[in-house]
Amino acid sequence: MKTIQVFDPALCCSTGVCGTEVDQALVSFSADVAWAKLNGAQIERFNLAQQPMAFAENGAVKKFLERSGAESLPLILMDGEVALAGRYPTRAELSRWAGILPTIEAKPAPSCCSGSKCC
Repeated sequence: MKTIQVFDPALCCSTGVCGTEVDQALVSFSADVAWAKLNGAQIERFNLAQQPMAFAENGAVKKFLERSGAESLPLILMDGEVALAGRYPTRAELSRWAGILPTIEAKPAPSCCSGSKCC
């Protein structure tokens, strides 16, 4: 399975879902990450404020920051390669990258109607 690494901008906590003014994009992304992990995805998150060495020690991230600046975060790497920058991925993107098969929703049973042989 592929490894997805998320390099977040400086956030107040590990997920950014704290404080009085919570960004809805972070709430949705945190829920999507939790869902993907429950379905077997390997996702790591790094917060610039709390884990600056993770940014400095990763060559791809370091080059990205030198070129684009911290205001261009988040940066998403898949197996060490840039997959997305400047926004958080959707659940569908995480699913595709992690190889999570889509769930098949059960179709309701056909309803019986008068005159049919199913009743």
